[in-house]
Amino acid sequence: MTVESDLLRQAMRFWATGVTIVTAAHAGIQHGMTVSSFTSISITPPQVLVSVAHNTRTHDLIKHSQHFGVTILDESQMEISDRFAGRLSEDVDRLAGLETITLVSGTPLLKRGLVQFDCHVLTTVDSGSNTLFIGEVLAVQAAQQGTPLIYFNRGYKKLSDL
Repeated sequence: MTVESDLLRQAMRFWATGVTIVTAAHAGIQHGMTVSSFTSISITPPQVLVSVAHNTRTHDLIKHSQHFGVTILDESQMEISDRFAGRLSEDVDRLAGLETITLVSGTPLLKRGLVQFDCHVLTTVDSGSNTLFIGEVLAVQAAQQGTPLIYFNRGYKKLSDL
């Protein structure tokens, strides 16, 4: 029995998640995309995982450069999330006009955000329409305060104390 993609998409709307921008650069081209499929998979050694669709420019740049960056967005960055979520063409430089930094690998990271991770690809796993990129965290920079941007049921939400 196979679950239809629309049914799975509807069900996954009820999984609350933080919002990240995954970035990469290679041969003078830089790009990024909004990704909610991001997680830490090991503290020692430090490793994270991102899931990126095969048919994206970001996927190709990660594949060729063997590096990627992750910026965790704060609750004030809804417009940046939308900008990187594919509402602009894959051919547009989504980083244009935004302040970026680099840490170790030269991968661009958004200067503003709660946390920036600079990663080197250790392993890739093709799974369906995506590639799981497992990266060694080369460097991390974290803000001292802030509240994450949350995505739930097709919209942005605010984290509140219960």
